Amino acid sequence: MGVTEVISLLCGVALFLFGMSLMGEGLKRVSGSKLEPILFRLSNTTLKGVLLGTGVTAVIQSSCATSVMVVGFVNARMMKLRQAIGVILGAILGTSITGWVICLSYIENSGGLSNILSTATLTGVVAVAGILLRMVGKNPTTHHVGDICMGFAVLMVGMSTMSGAVSGLGKQAWFLNLMSSMKNPLLGILVGALFTAILQSASAAVGIVQALSVTGVMTLAESMPLLMGVCIGAAAPVMLSAIGASVEGRRTAYIYLVASVIGVTAFAAIFHIGDAIFHYPFMNKVMNPFSIAGVNSVLRLAMLLILLPFTDVLEAIVSFLVREKTDGEPDPSLRLEERFIHHPALAIEQSRTTINEMAEKARTGLDLALDLLFNYNETNRARVEQLEAQVDRYEDVLGSYLVQLTGQELSDLQNQTVTKYLHTLSDLERISDHALNIAENADEIHEKGLHFSDAAHKELDVLIAAVKNVVQLAIDSFLSGDLDQARHVEPLEEVIDNLCDAMKLHHVERLQKGICTIQQGFVFNDFVTNCERVSDHCSNVALAMLELNAGNPGAHELLNRIRERHAGDYDRYLETYTVKYEI
Repeated sequence: MGVTEVISLLCGVALFLFGMSLMGEGLKRVSGSKLEPILFRLSNTTLKGVLLGTGVTAVIQSSCATSVMVVGFVNARMMKLRQAIGVILGAILGTSITGWVICLSYIENSGGLSNILSTATLTGVVAVAGILLRMVGKNPTTHHVGDICMGFAVLMVGMSTMSGAVSGLGKQAWFLNLMSSMKNPLLGILVGALFTAILQSASAAVGIVQALSVTGVMTLAESMPLLMGVCIGAAAPVMLSAIGASVEGRRTAYIYLVASVIGVTAFAAIFHIGDAIFHYPFMNKVMNPFSIAGVNSVLRLAMLLILLPFTDVLEAIVSFLVREKTDGEPDPSLRLEERFIHHPALAIEQSRTTINEMAEKARTGLDLALDLLFNYNETNRARVEQLEAQVDRYEDVLGSYLVQLTGQELSDLQNQTVTKYLHTLSDLERISDHALNIAENADEIHEKGLHFSDAAHKELDVLIAAVKNVVQLAIDSFLSGDLDQARHVEPLEEVIDNLCDAMKLHHVERLQKGICTIQQGFVFNDFVTNCERVSDHCSNVALAMLELNAGNPGAHELLNRIRERHAGDYDRYLETYTVKYEI
């Protein structure tokens, strides 16, 4: 094998890997947003998990991608370890489909239908279709289908190039000796595992074994250990995904390795013991790409059948290997998985859950702070500060995550959702900030022993009730997506603004009459201002929802539309809240 053949082989490997990557990415882009939610919602039993894992892996052509996705699900507490085991076992089987796809590159040109379906014809037609879809297509989905076609065509060319480069190896003495050494099961498994770990792809490793089989000197005895090693080596990229994961996430990554090692060991023991006893006559059968694909599928199916009854044992093993740590409560922001950035449907779902938690914490903090004004409690005071710190943390993590998400290809609805979340984040954080400010007002009242007049006390009670109501309307409408409820917020916000203005004027009058003091006045005005700001941010939350639903007309224009289009409702809500919160 000369320098030219070596370069040709490396070129074929490069084209093959690039084509597989391009095709797999296109498949994920086209089908991923539909498959991902199905994967974590419908894998509630082991059998369903196996079927789904097999199906999803067959579609996206990567057991590693499926397994890494599952590690993310478990790490984000969307899926339990027991559910993940079935999906990963299915992924180990599903990746064998790629070997059959690769077989298309070995259809010979022998006239008739085979002439039409020959490698050159098939590759040419698919390549032309792919480039036309890329150049003429108007929408992203068409472009991704073009990527699938182009990736498939490049993969076919790469396989043909590899096969051509190694076709002469069958006459080389060193290659014959190397193949003979592969009959040693341990050596063959080790070589296959190391080779696959370097390539980071089981499908690519099987493809190269198929290319080597065209030499006509590879037998079943030599190829079987290599294929078993490929099963183990495929765990390498999954293990890398465990870096930075939670305990359950790391356990999930270990499932792939443990299942592969146990499955291969059990199968190898049964197979070779049987061979020693019965002397299988087919061990010296010369392999070709089609028989390699068949043996790979049978091997993986046998491993699945061996492992399926022992899912509890697999769970116990990985739980022993990765011990639980008792180091406090997990950070809720862990559910914002970096692994999901390239899977927008999942990332947005997790962002929704997280921002909903943030909204609830902001509301809880404000309710506690408002209650502190006349019912001061050290425990609740500390809780307000704790919640404010948590909401700040949510804003930092969510903001960074959503900004990363905007760099992905999103549908119109996904873009609207991300935009709504980004708009709402700062308002929720500011509500929490004002809750802390109100708690500090309560601190001053408590420490200085301040007492308000009966009139001021009654006005403050009315304002507190109104603010709690507007926060409830804003947060509930945000959590449920109820636009009708969101339309109640702006009229109530206007009532609160008027209420705050009136309270400030009344307080000045009380100061002039000597009913209230200057010291009381500072705290009173500061508290009223904080309540007014909270109401403003509630209005922003509701307007962000209504604005996006109306096609992003802008907050001021939207407000005018609401007042004009829903003039009767707006006026009715305004009158209702004016009477309800009259002072």
